[in-house]
Amino acid sequence: MDLNADLGEGFGHWTLGDDQALLNVVTSANVACGYHAGDADTMREVCALAASAGAAVGAHVGYRDLAGFGRRFIDVAPDTLTNEVLAQLGALTAFARAAGTRVSYVKPHGALYNALVRHEAQADAVVDAVRLFDPALAVLGPPGAVWLKRASVAGLRVWHEAFADRAYTAAGTLVPRGEPGAVLRDPAEIAARCVQMATEGWVRSASGRPVRIAADSICVHGDTPNAVEIARTVRAALEAAGVTVARVESPLRHSRQAV
Repeated sequence: MDLNADLGEGFGHWTLGDDQALLNVVTSANVACGYHAGDADTMREVCALAASAGAAVGAHVGYRDLAGFGRRFIDVAPDTLTNEVLAQLGALTAFARAAGTRVSYVKPHGALYNALVRHEAQADAVVDAVRLFDPALAVLGPPGAVWLKRASVAGLRVWHEAFADRAYTAAGTLVPRGEPGAVLRDPAEIAARCVQMATEGWVRSASGRPVRIAADSICVHGDTPNAVEIARTVRAALEAAGVTVARVESPLRHSRQAV
């Protein structure tokens, strides 16, 4: 099982999360590309840290929304969205190369991530950007998302993701952040859920109903106050359960294709 975290989400003098500590635990880094967060200094630093740690680098692309941290839906025209994703991929690729590594995959952020579950026009726009930039890139997102289905049809590699510290609805979607209990805080509870997802393929929803989760990677949010403790507890629990924690692109692992 791959462990990923959203990193590089500071901007200027404003910092968020402990990227270096998380990169001692996770195996993949979703690096903000300057649109919802991140800047040139941050991208270069996190790419260098990821390269040193042997972690995969992913482009964490989002809406152009620094003020809202990319958590507000924007009804951007598909052509513009394609161009904005291309710009983000190009920026992160430059810093990854400078660090002696490469961008391996693309994971949308925040409101864009949620929109691409059902928004067909924006899903096609992001798929077009990845295909035009580098069709060898993989894409990471939730099982059943429209954009993963379109990406698979376009011939892109598809990796499925589950969330360690987010509650699920009975429909298998994330409970909106504004609702009570949407973000989980207890490391032991989160770790137990992750072991269940990795070994049994399901998780209990906020309403108590079981939800099937077939994941290649589990995300630990870097902006959670105790993110490092959560990540360490999750990794230790997975390894204690006999789960190999490794980059999803490792030869030891096989990605699942969207259905």
